[in-house]
Amino acid sequence: MWILGPVQSWTVDNFCYLGDMLSVDGDADAAVVARIRIGWNKFRQLVPLLTNKDVSLIMRGRLYNSCVRSSMLHGSETWPVRKENVVALQREEMRMVRWMCGIKLNGRFPSKDLRDRLGIDDIVLVLQQNRLR
Repeated sequence: MWILGPVQSWTVDNFCYLGDMLSVDGDADAAVVARIRIGWNKFRQLVPLLTNKDVSLIMRGRLYNSCVRSSMLHGSETWPVRKENVVALQREEMRMVRWMCGIKLNGRFPSKDLRDRLGIDDIVLVLQQNRLR
């Protein structure tokens, strides 16, 4: 005969459901952090191609856009994004863009110029387009 004890309730702050992080607060902080981490993993896998000088900057931008950025923004249509989330996404994307272009942070190149070299749009614009789709 089985005797069951009192039922314990478990509460968690974050929960991963189908690859998307859900939080108790209903905000997108955990999802953005998880997606940035996934984006960096994809970027590191593709570093030999994304930093290869034999590959044109436009082709590197296309590869970045289709592989890295799409994995970073997966599921972003449903995120209740705040300014902090957008800033975090922009900061991490610009780190990747500088790495692809071979520019150090102290090079003082405008972000818009670097994105134009690669032929990619600002991540804020892409995020807005995804939400409006």
